[in-house]
Order: sequence, then structure tokens, then C-alpha cells
Amino acid sequence: MKMFLRSLKGAAFVAGLWAVGCIDTTRANADELAHFESAAVKPTPFQQRIAQQNGRALQAIPGTPLNGYLTRPPGEGPFPAVVVLHGCSGLFPTVEKTWSQRLSSWGYVVLVVDSFSTRGIRETCDHGLLADGSLFADRVYDAYGALEFLSKLSFVDPQRTALMGFSAGGIATLAAVQLGGAERLMDRKFKAAVAYYPNCSATNGDVAVPTLILIGELDDWTPAKNCREMMAQRSGKGSAVQLDVFKGARHAFASPSFKTGTEQYGHRVEYNAAAAEKSASDVHTFLKQAFSG
Repeated sequence: MKMFLRSLKGAAFVAGLWAVGCIDTTRANADELAHFESAAVKPTPFQQRIAQQNGRALQAIPGTPLNGYLTRPPGEGPFPAVVVLHGCSGLFPTVEKTWSQRLSSWGYVVLVVDSFSTRGIRETCDHGLLADGSLFADRVYDAYGALEFLSKLSFVDPQRTALMGFSAGGIATLAAVQLGGAERLMDRKFKAAVAYYPNCSATNGDVAVPTLILIGELDDWTPAKNCREMMAQRSGKGSAVQLDVFKGARHAFASPSFKTGTEQYGHRVEYNAAAAEKSASDVHTFLKQAFSG
């Protein structure tokens, strides 16, 4: 029965409603290690009904223990907060440091989620960004577990929270806010989402919250054309989606780790200072507008 529920989890992106965590909130400074759990997986009413008809009972699957890195602005708050999901290479220092410092300087509490270390995963890039659907389901639960953890901190405003992801983390971000997906079962919900260079073919573009997608025109790993096609095919339901395509930019254009362009897994990755600066400005404006209401 447990395996049955896990298979449903990967197929349906259905998430549970709780997570627990621990941190000394009296001294939550830059890059403080936080421990929490991904959201538990509870069966949907439909799954429960089918199981009962077959004389079975489904139990919730507890969340996975996770590590994260918490950064907060000075002061008592409460502050808006951003959950950050890394890419398929794992937690790059440039993601943790650059965005933690940048977002906190803008007045946001930041929780960078490490989805790999406690699962014994080094990287998933060689599997392809869409090869393991179950892992993307897991990362959706990671995002909501992080949200639940942040929402319990006295210096966080749970009504002003956003989810941000990069590459594979960007795909998980779009899945987490997919209209009618896991988000509909959550007690706590994100208010905005930002996805850097996601594979837009993984979503239909209908989202539950305002969403910003940033992608390079020359990206040969997660092509911009997929995002343009997604935008053209959106049903118009749900919240607005803003697509920013940066001319001359490739995959990972916002990552200073790739100032010297290189080939990775058959794709070109390269930092682009102009695109990185403009995209950061776009994110800043987007988040301000998303939380202004």
C-alpha cells in the first residue's frame, strides 16, 4: 500500500499539509543552517474513496528530512520571504550566496533548500531535466515543507511568500504553482513564483499565482521557444505569467560560476553579465509588485 501511494505521488504531484523544523530564531543570521521536512504526502479524497471501496486504508507518507540555509534582513520583521530551489547540479555557492545576499538586501527572508544531501544525491543533470518525474514531485513537496517551516518563524510574514527556482528547480517551481496541482491541497500557499531557465514544456502555463519566467534566447538546454509556445497555448485561467527572454543569453546566464562558458552534458552554459543584471532588476520589480496588494 505504501508503494501504491508513492506511485500516485509521482503521477499526480499531490502534497501533504505539514512539515516540522527547528532553528534558533533568536539568532537567525546570514546562512544559518536550518533543519525541516518536506511536506508529508496525504492521499486525496479520491484516493481514499477508491482505497475504501477496495477495503484498504491509505496512510500519509511522512516528509523527508531536509537541510536549508536561512538568511534574514536586520530587524524584527515580519518580513516577506523567498524559498529558493537549486538546479540539477545541487546547491551551487553562487545560488546560495548571491541570491541569499541579494534578496535579504531587498528586505526578504531567504531559505535556500538543499534537496539532495539528505537524499544522498550528488546531481541529476546526466538523467536529463525531465527524466525523473518522481524527483520533481519530491521537490514540489520540498518547497511546501520549506514554506510551512518559514511560516512558523516570528520574523516571517506568511502572507508574503514567493518561490524561486533555477533550471531543474525552475521546473519544480512551475510544477509547485501549477493551477489545480499540488497547490490546491495546501493550507499555506505561495503568493508569487520566479523560474529561471525552466523547461516550459513541462507545464501548460496555467498558474495559481503571479509568475515570472526568465530565459536566455540562445539557451539550448531549456529552449526559449518552449516558453514562447507555452505562453501562446495558455488557457488564460489562473494568474498572470510574465516571460522575459534575454538576447544573446544562454543557460545559467545568471550564474557567476560560468563566467567562462563551458559545455555541460551536451549543452552550453555561460554567464551573461548584462542579462544577469537586468534579470535581477526584473525580479526585484516583480516581487515588489506581487506583494504590494
